Formats: sequence, C-alpha cells, structure tokens
Amino acid sequence: MSTSTTPPARTALELSPSVRRAVRSLRPVQSVLPVVAVVALLGLSVVPGSSATPADAASALVVLWAVVDTVLRARRPLTRTAALVFGLPVLGITVAAAGAVTAADAVTGLARYLQVFVLFPVAVMLLVRDRRGARLLLWSLVGLALWQGAIGVKQYLTGTGASYQGAFIRAVGTFGPSDVMGMATVVALGAVAATGLALAAREWRQQLVATACALVLLVPLALSFSRGAWIATALTCGVQLLMAGVRRAAKVLAAAVAASVLLVGGLGVGATALQERLTSITQVTDAPDQSVVDRYTMWAAAAGMWREHPVAGVGLKAFPAYRDGHASLALSSGSDTEGAGQAYRRQPLLSPHNMYLLILSEQGMLGLVTVAGSWLALLVCVLRRLRRGGGRARDCALPVCGLLLWQLVNFLYADIGGPSTVLTAISFGLAAWWGLARSEPAVPVPTPVPDTAPEATPAAAAGAR
Repeated sequence: MSTSTTPPARTALELSPSVRRAVRSLRPVQSVLPVVAVVALLGLSVVPGSSATPADAASALVVLWAVVDTVLRARRPLTRTAALVFGLPVLGITVAAAGAVTAADAVTGLARYLQVFVLFPVAVMLLVRDRRGARLLLWSLVGLALWQGAIGVKQYLTGTGASYQGAFIRAVGTFGPSDVMGMATVVALGAVAATGLALAAREWRQQLVATACALVLLVPLALSFSRGAWIATALTCGVQLLMAGVRRAAKVLAAAVAASVLLVGGLGVGATALQERLTSITQVTDAPDQSVVDRYTMWAAAAGMWREHPVAGVGLKAFPAYRDGHASLALSSGSDTEGAGQAYRRQPLLSPHNMYLLILSEQGMLGLVTVAGSWLALLVCVLRRLRRGGGRARDCALPVCGLLLWQLVNFLYADIGGPSTVLTAISFGLAAWWGLARSEPAVPVPTPVPDTAPEATPAAAAGAR
C-alpha cells in the first residue's frame, strides 16, 4: 500500500523562493546605500563658517563600515595595482605634513587629503559591488544635482542668490555665497553623469530620462557663472560623445548649439551677464576683471613657492602664510561675498584655485609626482578597462570615466575645499571600482530556486512502491 507525502507547510518566518531571489538580487545595491546617504546629506543647508559638515562625518562612518564589511567578508580588499595607486599619495602627503607651519595644520591637512584621495575613494570602491550599485550611485548624483539646481534657478529668478555685479542673481544652491563653487560642482557632475547614462542606456526610457536631466541641468550650471565648471563640463561631455560615436556626437552637438541659441539668444535668459562672463575667460592682459587678476597672481605666487622649495614644498596648508611674500601688488585682499541669506563678508584668498599648483607649492615635486601621478595612473586603468570591455562596458564606463575626467580638468581652475569635496572622493572611488577591480564588474545572475518541491520521477516512484 503506497503512502503519499505532502511538502511541509512554510512557517510564518520563512520567505518564499521569489522573495529570497529578490533579496539576493538587492544585496549589491544595499552595500552602496551608505554612500548614497552621503550624497543625500549634501542637499542640506550648510552652516556658514562650519569646518565640518554632516557629509564629512558620514564619510568617516562609511570608511569604518567598509573596513568592517571587508573583514566580515574575509577577502583581500585591494589588488596590488590598487594598493600602489592609493599608496603613492600617502607618501607625498605625509612628507608635506611634516613640513607644515603648525601641528594643527599638519593634522587637519593630513586628515583632509587622506579622506579625499585615499580613504573615502577606497571605501567607495569596496562598497560598489556591481553595475547596479554603480548606476544607483550615479543616479543619486543626478538627483542631488536636480535638487541643488532647482534651488539655484529659484535664487536667480527671485533675486535671492549670491551677489554678482551688484545683483543677487548668482545661483549657489544651499552652499551659500562663501562656497560659490559648491552648487556648480554638484550640477556639473550631475550633468556629466546624466550624459554618460544617456549615451550608454540600452532602454529608450532610461535614455530619454537621462537626456532630459542633462539638458535641464545646463540651466543652473549657466546661472552659477562658474567659468571653470563650464570649461570642464563642455570638454568632458564632448569626450563622452566622441567615445559613444562620431555621428552621435555631431547630432548632439548640433542640438546643444540650437538649444543654447534658443535659451540665451532667443529668450534672453541672462544673455548679457553670461556673455560678459564668457568673454572674461580670455581677458588676461586686456582689461581683465579682478577675479581673473587675483587668480593669475596667485598662480604666479604658487610657482614662486615651488621654485624656493622644489622638493617637498612649503608644507600642508602653508600657502596663506607664504602668499604675500610671493604675490605681486595686483592681488586684492579678498573677494566680496553677500546674499543667499548671508550678510556682507570679505573672504580671504587662501589658495591658488588650481589643485596642481596647490600641490606643487605645498608638497613640491614629490607631492605632484605621488598625488597627481596616482590620478594619472587611475585614468589609464579606467581607459584600459573601457577599451577591453567593448560595447557592454559603456553602461557604467562612460559616466564613471566622465566623472574622473571632469575632476582632472576642473582641478586646473579649482582645488579641494567645501562640502562638495566629498563628491571628488566619490568620483575617484567610482573610477577605482571600474579601473582597479579584480575582475570586470558584472551583474551576478541569481541561481534559480524552484517554487515547489520537485516531483518524483517514475523510477523513484516505482522504488518507493
């Protein structure tokens, strides 16, 4: 007499196979959520005069969590190439910290450089597991850019932004007039990420949404009046278009020119102010504005510091102490900041607004070779993997490569400082994930789990009888 058996009923705490598959598929995305939280914190208002922000504190917690996560996973965290790329800057930064003017400058400067160029990028690289996590992080950058850009456009339209040529029309988002590059950096990185996502999208819906985001972000980017951000964004997006194909690049360029003519020329959106700002880029000897004079004067001062201290520089955070001894009388005492909820303030000029010259002056040739050399090595690794990956690799490689390239170009006109600096670390971390991973990042295919118990085969049924 045969007896039939029925599968045991699931308990209340047991998950169905479909739910278990969904949970497993979300694990790579869950690991990157702490980094997404850091991006979200940049949407909060910045307290004027604060040296540390919630995003900086959260980035330190992310570094600790990455260490714990790596230990729990019991795996070697870095390849030899990654250890070399991120170990080189430590050498130059440590030597420069030893030559700082004060111990406080040495500690704060060392902590800041290690946070931005070593610790947080490594944490991002370890927490981004596959392309889904990378895309989530890229879209979070786009979302932050849309939020800050919307606030900036409102500031321009309502006259509540930072002061620019006597009018409160400069879009600065939540960063305030003391950090006019903050919103410009956020919006520019969002536009670059959206452009890369649009060019690499396989579905027309994602391509349409990413394209729309990139075009919308051009408006607050223009209203930021940041010449360095304009140049870096235009060059980076052009390189991304060429990577995607020459024909597509020509079509997109024609559309962008038509949109610019319609926006600025036809509708008159800030035409006069934007034209004057663009013209001032090339006005170095022929009646330049004071901001251009100050920038080139500080560049010359940084070069003078390096000539006197060619090997190790003047020390971390020592540029202000040596500035007046190397700058000409054309340098002003500071820049005027006002508006966006803050009173008038004279902000001192504490850096040359050129990351390469800042490193050269404070860290010497040793720092330039180790720190900037690691950036160049990272760029080479990213481009090599992009070349090996072929068409499948574009979905993440184009935006990731664009973020890194934007940072390296923007460093010609800016340096680290302010809350948006954590985005520099995230850009380097995404580039490290793509270029220095052990194997080509890929989306894991979940193992199928049957929804019901397998039926008995005829042979097994006969044996049971």
